[in-house]
Order: sequence, then structure tokens, then C-alpha cells
Amino acid sequence: MSEISNRPAQRGRPVWMQAAMLVGAFTVLLWVIEFVDVASGSRVERNGIEPRSVEGLWGILFAPVLHDDWQHLIANTVPIVVLGFLVLLSGLTRGLAATGIIWVVGGFGTWLTAGAGNTIGASILIFGFIAYLLVRGFFTRRLGQLAIGVVVFVLYGSALWGILPSEPNVSWQGHLFGAVGGVVAARLLSADARAERARMKSLDRPTP
Repeated sequence: MSEISNRPAQRGRPVWMQAAMLVGAFTVLLWVIEFVDVASGSRVERNGIEPRSVEGLWGILFAPVLHDDWQHLIANTVPIVVLGFLVLLSGLTRGLAATGIIWVVGGFGTWLTAGAGNTIGASILIFGFIAYLLVRGFFTRRLGQLAIGVVVFVLYGSALWGILPSEPNVSWQGHLFGAVGGVVAARLLSADARAERARMKSLDRPTP
């Protein structure tokens, strides 16, 4: 016999909560990986991007979750949490797609151009997130996203100097191509908004 429940239907978690849980889980993963790396005598971190070597291509997959030491990870933790949350806030599917594009473009660009050595660190994602959030509003012409871009520029705009060569042990190539990936992601993922804007403009034109 079927019954009718008087309880209200359960609703899914709001997007902001899902975004917070997802970026929190990713951050925990980064810390777990660093614990494993330390326990292994820093063997895990050797799986980063080795430029222009076939074996080094695997580093594109692993580099953003590997760090040189605790200080390196700590420096990246807050930006990953804040920026990752803002990227996912407009929708998990779109935010994950943006992350994937940044991951691949940033990693492959680093593989092509970096000097000798092992490139690792979530900075590829961080610079990609900064660039994505800065330019996304210009492509979509949405006020809320433009406002987020302004806030990100105030908080993290100065970090963009990191796309230029500076310290010898810092991969400016990872920063640069992470940012390039962010711009590419913003452009590709705003296609629907740009198409809708073009459609509305065509409707506003007077009929001859």
C-alpha cells in the first residue's frame, strides 16, 4: 500500500554549499598528498612536469596537487580555497570545466616552455582562477561577475606580476600559462552568454 508523506520534499544543497564542500575536499586532498610525500622522503613530488620529455607529460596531470614543502602548500592553501570557491559559485559544472581547461592549458604550456627541472604546485590553478574571474565578466557582461572580478583584482591583482620571470626557483611559466588557461576558459565558457546577447541585439533591431 502506498502512503502519502506529509514531510516536505527534500531540496538539494545550495550551490554555495556544494562549492564550499568541493573546494574543501580538494584542499584536504592537497594536504593528504603532502603528508604522503613527506612520509615517502619527497618521492611523490618528483612526479611533476618535466619539460619536453614524454615521461614529463604525466606531470601535467599531477603537478597542481604536488608541493615542494609545507611552506609551499601553506602559501597556496588560502588562494585555492577563496578563488576555487568563487569559480565554482557560478555553477559546479561550469566551474569544474574551467578548472579542467586551466589544468590542461597551464600544464601543457609549462611542459613546452619551462626550463630544466621539476615544476609542481597549485599556482597553475591559482593564476588560472585569478585570470578567469578577472575577465569572465567582460565576456558575459554580467554585473555580478564584473563585481567579483573587481574584488579579485583588489585582493590578488598584484600577484599577476608572477607571470614575469623573477626568482630562479619559481616557475613563471606555470603562472603565465595558468593565466592563459583562465582567459581561454572564460572565453569558451561564456559562449552561451555571448550568443544570447547577440540574439537579443538582433531582436532589438528595427524590421526594415
